Amino acid sequence: QVQLVESGGGLVQPGGSLRLSCAASGFTFSSSAMSWYRQAPGKERELVAVITSTGGTTNYADSVKGRFTISRDNTKNTVYLQMNSLKPEDTAVYFCKVRWLKDYWGQGTQVTVSS
Repeated sequence: QVQLVESGGGLVQPGGSLRLSCAASGFTFSSSAMSWYRQAPGKERELVAVITSTGGTTNYADSVKGRFTISRDNTKNTVYLQMNSLKPEDTAVYFCKVRWLKDYWGQGTQVTVSS
């Protein structure tokens, strides 16, 4: 079965950095585009970044462009989200997602940006 397991969240001060990881199994990772989403309290879940199966193309929400980088390692079945220059408004639960016949989500990892 498809499994997505996020890790790497935590508490960080404004201006700091975190790297999230999402370990995938149960599907052909190297053939699948992967996405990161986030959901802040009281807000809808929003798309943060997308990466194609080969990693050749990436797209970002305007709110994170220039600060976040999505990448993947197809030998490790893992997608990453490097987050730099973090702001309090980046505070959210971050999820990875894959569409493999249907949408599958991980359990999420909490990112809190606060001084």
